[in-house]
Amino acid sequence: MKTSNLFLAAGLVFCSISRSTAFAETVVLDSGKEILSQLALNDLQDKPHHLDEWYGKVIILNFWATWCGPCQIEIPHLIQYQSEYVDKGLRVVGIGLDEARKLNNYVRTVGINYQVLHADPQHYSHLLQDWGDTVGVLPYTVVINRSGQPVYRQAGIFSDEAFNVYVKPLLDTNHF
Repeated sequence: MKTSNLFLAAGLVFCSISRSTAFAETVVLDSGKEILSQLALNDLQDKPHHLDEWYGKVIILNFWATWCGPCQIEIPHLIQYQSEYVDKGLRVVGIGLDEARKLNNYVRTVGINYQVLHADPQHYSHLLQDWGDTVGVLPYTVVINRSGQPVYRQAGIFSDEAFNVYVKPLLDTNHF
């Protein structure tokens, strides 16, 4: 089985896990801006972006795919967070692990209001592992503080409770 097919098959299996089996943890994966500069992907208009262009913002980095049911449940919440907290320094950045055409259609249909970057699973399947998701669960979310440090990661649906506990306090401070 090709690596990309294995990745998609694993994603299909793990994508459907329940909240009770999802993992979440407070973590510092790396130091500051260095880890942000390591992620460079194109948006859906094929324009390149580095994650460090949002340095100084609180970032919700969310890995998802159009075929992932829990991702579809989670996205309206991410849209709401982006709308409600953009003025406080929040940036939701979605990393779509799917074909660009499918991502574009989904973004347009659902009205996603945050930056979506494209990571073709054939070339970027290592991304989840690089960001701490060793089993390939989708959705997968990493919260990054204003200093560029990943401080929380969660496999499974990112809940309002997790937002209130791990993101809101970061938005209430403007210092690094």
